Amino acid sequence: MTYAAPVNAMHYLLKHAVDIDSVLATPAHNSTSHDLISDILNGAADFAQEVLAPLNWDGDQKGATIKDGDVTAAPGFKDAYKAYVENGWQGIAAPEEIGGMGLPQAVACATNEMFYAANMAFGLCPMLTASATKALHAHASADLQAKYLDKMVTGEWTGAMDLTEPQAGSDLGPLRTKAVPNDDGSYALSGQKIYITWGDHECAENIIHLVLARLPDAPEGSKGISLFLAPKYFVNEDGSLGERNSFRPIGLEHKLGVHASPTCTMEFDGATGWLVGEPNRGLACMFTMMNEARLFVGVQGVAIGDRGYHAALAYARDRVQGRTAMEQDTIIGHPDVRRMLLDMKAKLMGARAICMATAVAGDLAVHSEDEEARKAAHAREALLTPIAKAYGSDIGIEATSTGVQVHGGMGFVEETGAAQHYRDSRITAIYEGTNGIQAIDLVGRKLRRDGGAAMRAQIEDLKAIHAMIEPTQEKTGASLGGSEKALRDGIETLTTATDIMLNSDDVDALAGATGYLRLCGDIIGGALLIKATCNGLMAGDAGAQNMQKLTWYHALAVMPQAASYLDIIRRGVAPLSDYPESALADL
Repeated sequence: MTYAAPVNAMHYLLKHAVDIDSVLATPAHNSTSHDLISDILNGAADFAQEVLAPLNWDGDQKGATIKDGDVTAAPGFKDAYKAYVENGWQGIAAPEEIGGMGLPQAVACATNEMFYAANMAFGLCPMLTASATKALHAHASADLQAKYLDKMVTGEWTGAMDLTEPQAGSDLGPLRTKAVPNDDGSYALSGQKIYITWGDHECAENIIHLVLARLPDAPEGSKGISLFLAPKYFVNEDGSLGERNSFRPIGLEHKLGVHASPTCTMEFDGATGWLVGEPNRGLACMFTMMNEARLFVGVQGVAIGDRGYHAALAYARDRVQGRTAMEQDTIIGHPDVRRMLLDMKAKLMGARAICMATAVAGDLAVHSEDEEARKAAHAREALLTPIAKAYGSDIGIEATSTGVQVHGGMGFVEETGAAQHYRDSRITAIYEGTNGIQAIDLVGRKLRRDGGAAMRAQIEDLKAIHAMIEPTQEKTGASLGGSEKALRDGIETLTTATDIMLNSDDVDALAGATGYLRLCGDIIGGALLIKATCNGLMAGDAGAQNMQKLTWYHALAVMPQAASYLDIIRRGVAPLSDYPESALADL
């Protein structure tokens, strides 16, 4: 069950689909070259393939274990994590001023995709550490930053997000964990948290938990939630570790997938924590880390989908069954098998491009020298984040399911690994905000609150991509007519759907939100592939001809699907509400 990272595809998209050169032109990144990026991607591929991938199967089969309030990671994970830290991968995109390498987030999208694909359960730990680090850098006091950030940036200490409770999942308003002030400025935290990913383990010396809790005088609901830092081990003034804090894991969840990722139930019994940010403003702090985590969950979806794709491709090249129609001995010569493989690859490439474009927007929102450009990039990042998360994870689930289908009966048994990829992918549509919540966020916040301004700007960018097609054909002699029509129709579809959403009442808009998000993903992903094709052809890139053929398939088979959502979007909630609830169980 080897893994081969798609380094060429990743670097091609970075160069030609998502304007990373605009990031490299900023003062913060003008020393980063494409040669350096190539070296980093190849180094990440080697680490993913040689260190992480070999642990994936055993990790799934054996998982993490708990005994006497301590969690032990899956076999080999501790040594792999040590190597991960020693190689400096944790701080790749962290700012230089806090000890990171300061590389663009878009590069981290590519490296982390390889780590997730090689071993998704392992990759969750550094993902959460990076998100927690970002929240502390943005909101914690100087004292807390001085004490904790350095070793979180290196990965010597890991981070965990303690949000969910049995009665408070997607809606955190009913949260009950209490934070009572102590005399020394700290707080005593008491309560139970569930679904805490990598909540405990022995891979790192310390684990820094960011815990949502409620102060004694806090208002009810989500407006009364604060964020606290609670370390597993206290940190002495000289930086050494002291006594253990008074919280522990009391159970591990038995899950459908990502078995090697310890998902803990954590019990806080007067544990000591320190306030992060302002009282009752915990949700604002939380969203700093959650928005980054949402992007990288989309990357996870692409990653595990790509792992499933490559497993299916290898099997199709090896499996002999029936007489093929394309004069090949193995099942890859069957047109329907080739269709499944191309469908997986084309959709994954579109979703990967969306994730990278989201990261580029985030980089420009921070580092662009022009204030208006920063504002526009921030709006673009906010608009694309729910699309990246939901579309990336949905495509990943589809790809791993198709991967099982390519394997046939062998995909339904565990020994090929295809089933594990399918199982591991399923969580991505659920955690860090379900995909339904992402659709609500896209329509309710990112689209309607600014009157559609951010989406109108995105549509203008799609029109600019469309305008690239004719000059590319004239200069290179390439035939892009299928892509031209697909994008022209896609822009019209997205414009119409956006108008409908902006003019619908709240209930009708929510009823069409998921269809609208999927429509956005199909069109924006396809447009980015067309952009990559045009730029690659104009630059004479050796991969451009293959990209042109893949984009042609996407234009024929994927982008036109977007229009199928228009009718259900137009009709709003009626098709959902007209069918009586009493008849849902039986006609």
